[in-house]
Amino acid sequence: MRGLLFTSSKPSSPSHSSYHSPARTPKTTLYKPYSPTHSSVYSPAWTPRSTPSHHRTFSASIQEEDLMDAEQVIQRWDLNSPYYTKLDSLFSEDRREARRFLKSVNNLQNAMHSFVSESASSEKIIHAQKLMQVAMKRLEKEFYKILSTNRKSLDSESVSESVSNRSSRTRLSVSDEDNASDEDDRISTSETTVSDVTVSELVMADLKSIADCMISSGYGKECVNVYKILRKSIVDETMYNLGIKNYSLNQINKMDWETIEPKIKTWLYAEKIAVKSLFSSERILCDYVFSSSDKIRESCFSEICKQQAISLFEFPELVAKSKKSMERMFRSLDMYTAISDHWPEIETIFSFESTSTVRTQAIASYVKLGDAIRSMLTDFESTMQKETLKSPVSGGGVHPLTRYVMNYLVFLSDYSESLSDILADYPLQIHTPLPESYFSTTNSDASSSFSSISERFAWLVLVLLCKIDAGAELYKDVAQSYLFLVNNLNYVILKVSNSNLQILIGEDWMVKHKQKVKQYATNYERMAWNKVISSIPANHNMNLSIESARDCFRRFNLEFNDACKKQSTWIICDNKVRDEIKVSLSKNIIPAYKALYEQYRGCFRGVDSVVRYSPEDLGNWLSDLFHGAGASGSVKTTSSHHSSSSSLSRSH
Repeated sequence: MRGLLFTSSKPSSPSHSSYHSPARTPKTTLYKPYSPTHSSVYSPAWTPRSTPSHHRTFSASIQEEDLMDAEQVIQRWDLNSPYYTKLDSLFSEDRREARRFLKSVNNLQNAMHSFVSESASSEKIIHAQKLMQVAMKRLEKEFYKILSTNRKSLDSESVSESVSNRSSRTRLSVSDEDNASDEDDRISTSETTVSDVTVSELVMADLKSIADCMISSGYGKECVNVYKILRKSIVDETMYNLGIKNYSLNQINKMDWETIEPKIKTWLYAEKIAVKSLFSSERILCDYVFSSSDKIRESCFSEICKQQAISLFEFPELVAKSKKSMERMFRSLDMYTAISDHWPEIETIFSFESTSTVRTQAIASYVKLGDAIRSMLTDFESTMQKETLKSPVSGGGVHPLTRYVMNYLVFLSDYSESLSDILADYPLQIHTPLPESYFSTTNSDASSSFSSISERFAWLVLVLLCKIDAGAELYKDVAQSYLFLVNNLNYVILKVSNSNLQILIGEDWMVKHKQKVKQYATNYERMAWNKVISSIPANHNMNLSIESARDCFRRFNLEFNDACKKQSTWIICDNKVRDEIKVSLSKNIIPAYKALYEQYRGCFRGVDSVVRYSPEDLGNWLSDLFHGAGASGSVKTTSSHHSSSSSLSRSH
């Protein structure tokens, strides 16, 4: 309007493109002239000429009165007044005064329209224009002060809460006289706290009132310029504090993983804060303050947030394009999942055409991360198939390959949903399908993509189990090879049962492979302890001669000593399986030996040379097995008959 109506100069301001919007429709409500509580420090710079009453229209008379009333209110807050101090604030004092000021500006604007339409003298127009410049300069100052001193009230949490509160009741704005008058009066006269109206709501209402007034008066450029500078500085500062920086692909490629991983962790935290709070609240605030102009609110938000958002979403693409390794898989999945989970918010916040580059960058990172993850998974699968177990593990324990692969698969299973999307068009390529007896899923109604992921995980586990079977052949002692199978298969089962792998692979798989562990354990017991068990006659065959009994004891001593010595370095990693095997061995050895011991123990002189173990000694020795501790020699026995029932000294 200013550009259309006036030609004279106005106060200087930073050069930005001016925003114009149509003037508001003049209100027909008569405004009672404002009488200041103290005499005005200004005398009117313009006095209506004496005109015969019959030549003056009623409308012209009203407009001239509005001009005079506006002059009284506006000049009272003139920044160039010698009575003005920096402590004076139009919007932080009596809010009724702020409402009068804004109404005066509206009345002045209506009067200027009337003067132009009636071809009034340029003297009136020039005077009104100068008065409008004083008012706009004041409002620009107030706008800056409100923005700069209320950062806390305009943080993301406060803005979101304020908008939520406003949606449940009538909007409060000092420029909306019908809705705001009663509420403003209540707040202005209260000397205590504001009950149902938060500070943030009042600040936002004041900003919107000033913006509406300045834009409708043709001074949108000044208002927008202040807003952009202050809010952009806050966004830039916040992103800097969150650790977001600009990197080049060359810089990322030169970094080792120990340097990149902390930066990815920083990005994951920053991305969540930026999308959920920072950018979201800036969009809400911008939409609210500049709701009178779609063009202005888009321009403001774009200039404040676009560049920082592009920098934020560029980082994952650079990581995806950099060197790939299996250790980078999970952080890449974290970034992929973050963008996927927050995409609805990203699309909504940056819905403007001018911010489409933000959406484009986010999608580019999303796609590149998916490509990188597929490549890393393919490398992992290929490496697994090529891997061979070249040397046996000491004690028949869990092989490092088993630990590495299963922990890798457990972590991968936490990203099954993301992997389903990434691998939707990349089905598993194997020469022969998995046997139905090996794999089944409990999710009969699962989607094809989810079933594909389930099959992929089941196949990877099967490849590992084949490697374990091949590793068992490295042991010269067959019994130890079965113990190796027990340890490794049980480790696989535990990892599956305590992760999402159980859902993916299915309960049937768990049942079948638990049975396999039991079968391997049975085979181990038979191969490792059969000679010990067979050296003891059955309970129903205890009618032995003294010499036969002596031979039984000597044979048992030899076999038991050899078995314990050989297995002193063997290990069973899982406590539950270890206890189950010990209980089984005890049941197969101790009762039969106890019968022989009790019946023939007193038949020999120098009993310790023949009867080396009491039944309690056998239990003690068995309890010390399978912990992986080495033995320095043969099993030690009791030194006297009287000490045979006590715990023995054992050196393993």
